[in-house]
Amino acid sequence: MNIRKMIVLLLTAALILFLFFTKTKCEGPLPEIEPMNPKQEEYLYISPFDSIFRLYADSVCDWKMLAAIAYVESKFDTTARSSQGAMGLMQIMPSTYRHMLARLGEHDTTAQNTVLDVRVAVRYLDEMDKMFGFINKEERINYILGSYNGGTSHIFDAMRLARKNGINRYRWSNIEPILESLTDSLVYSDSVCKFGYFDATETLQYVRRVKKKYREYNTLDLMFRASEKLAENNNEIYNNN
Repeated sequence: MNIRKMIVLLLTAALILFLFFTKTKCEGPLPEIEPMNPKQEEYLYISPFDSIFRLYADSVCDWKMLAAIAYVESKFDTTARSSQGAMGLMQIMPSTYRHMLARLGEHDTTAQNTVLDVRVAVRYLDEMDKMFGFINKEERINYILGSYNGGTSHIFDAMRLARKNGINRYRWSNIEPILESLTDSLVYSDSVCKFGYFDATETLQYVRRVKKKYREYNTLDLMFRASEKLAENNNEIYNNN
């Protein structure tokens, strides 16, 4: 075996082992890689619901972002129920769930349905994307995630306060401290605040946690793609010799 073959084999083995042990810590085993069939597209395994996330992902949230939201919301537990009444994989409040079902043209139902949970979440995220469409896409995801967790009302209150005080309201890093200040009566009693008191602690943590999980999934996906490419190159080397 020449040096080139040895290096390719060692790199392939190292990456596959890295992915295996990393995913053992996450939500399931790494799917088998089949380098002999390069036409069959393989995906990083994140959860049992990956195929649903991929089916309904769109330009607002790709499938890994949907998975990150589901992980932070419910740890992929379809039976999860919060103390506020949010339910299911994507932890949608019942009133929002019914409203989004109507927007989707679906019949109102209280039955647990993971596919509908994801479809409702995607529609809800899309509608918030339109609401914040005047913000550039890179910053907008923060406003969308913050609204998904805490509602849009207090986000807009913070933006109105920012505008009043000459602060750029289109940067999430400027909005965070204003949201934190909405527990202060001197702040939330301002005439531009329409929705009053708000404790933003959970919402701000939520945005950070989802984005951190999304970065983790993206990194794992890049490593997974790299290992597939190395395996494919290794297969080509053997076929050419």
